Amino acid sequence: MSRRSGGNILFTGGGTAGHVLPCVPLIEKFHQMGWQTFFVGSESGLEEHLLQHSSVEFHAVSSGKLRRYFSWKNLLDGFRLVRGIWQAFWLIRRIRPEVVFSKGGYVSFPVVFSAWVCRVPVVAHESDTTPGLANRLALPFLDVLCTSFDVSDRLAGSTSVKKGLLHRMPPIVHTGTPMRRELLQGQAVRGRQLCGAAESDSILLVVGGSLGSEAINRVLQSAVESLCQNYFVVHICGRGNVSAAFEKQPRYRQFEFVGEGWGDLLAAARIVVSRAGANALYELLMLEKPNILVPLSARASRGDQIANAQMSEERGYSLVIQEWDLSVEALLAELERLESELDRIRTRLANFPKLDGSKSIADILLQSAKK
Repeated sequence: MSRRSGGNILFTGGGTAGHVLPCVPLIEKFHQMGWQTFFVGSESGLEEHLLQHSSVEFHAVSSGKLRRYFSWKNLLDGFRLVRGIWQAFWLIRRIRPEVVFSKGGYVSFPVVFSAWVCRVPVVAHESDTTPGLANRLALPFLDVLCTSFDVSDRLAGSTSVKKGLLHRMPPIVHTGTPMRRELLQGQAVRGRQLCGAAESDSILLVVGGSLGSEAINRVLQSAVESLCQNYFVVHICGRGNVSAAFEKQPRYRQFEFVGEGWGDLLAAARIVVSRAGANALYELLMLEKPNILVPLSARASRGDQIANAQMSEERGYSLVIQEWDLSVEALLAELERLESELDRIRTRLANFPKLDGSKSIADILLQSAKK
């Protein structure tokens, strides 16, 4: 990658941590190269909070939620969207970025569209195996679409590509996802110290997401006695979900949330049970962690986690329990199956493409900025 010095680069994304945190390694990389870095997020405060320790200048614009169904709220959010486009347009005119990087989420569309109007190159990244609504709407205005997984056929097939601007498909490049250093440099010894596990313990790490998962929490806590016979169980249960009923179980440790030390816990884990969010899944595959996925059901999402889990299972990286099938018996049975197939799964994980997402995307951004 050319270590070009100077220039302005604008990042955008939001709505969830997954639309923000992958930007952090890129922000750091461009800051080290002498670029001025800017981030445009929503007025909710989520993105600004997540980026408070980053060397980036933050700006907020109005953003209406992009819904796939009829709602009277769409009318009000339509006005918010127009206002956000107007705000983003004047921000881009003032900042004059040489390139824009979009991580998706509903706040990103006003920025992407305004950048296109201002003739600023836009590079976007899609973490899921199928594009989110914001990225689908943004496709005609992108110069390049980067992907976490090698799924260009799925992406192209899901967007009804036809002739004309509104159905234009940009070049798709499989780059992987930028990963934070603390995840790549996690140490198992520190992870064991964090949760209190002995060196001889086999750690089962169970993650329900930052807000927790009622279904996963309920089944896991019903299975604690059985699980602790074979594993030291570390349970990320979400804020407000720690149960006092298990405080005396010596081989079960609960955390509401883990920030610092998360890479260490992952390094210490033998097996991980997790939702199938794209970033979480990518981290598990990059770190070669045998895993069981419990994707969020289509009733609570657009079905992206189901598609992610299906892809990972088809390629031999994961076992999957659908949420409607989740039970104590199903969890114990899949853990037993995973243990019996551990060598095969580890071999498949060892062959997962280990891409340097930060470098690949930074190269594309630099190339786009020169055009």
